[in-house]
Amino acid sequence: MREQLPHEVAERIQKGEKFEILDVREQDEWESGHIPEARHIPLGELQGRHNELSKDRETVVVCRSGKRSGVACDLLSTLGYKVVNMPGGMSMWPGQVKSGK
Repeated sequence: MREQLPHEVAERIQKGEKFEILDVREQDEWESGHIPEARHIPLGELQGRHNELSKDRETVVVCRSGKRSGVACDLLSTLGYKVVNMPGGMSMWPGQVKSGK
């Protein structure tokens, strides 16, 4: 599984690279602060909602620390998605954070 650290993902955003960001944390975690460009699908809903993602674009998967995002990456990669796990997750995120829904 490919991995990119939070500061590497932040640099990609700053450079204007095109990729998806998927946050798989729970609703309260999402509302407490998330990457502005991210899409939110909690891990427990991912099996039924993965079709909301694009298989044509790379997706960086985010959670609080990197454990749930790793599980999500395993699932999505078996379904044919190009995924990258972000170990360290939001607990190490150096970029902008948006609160609320």
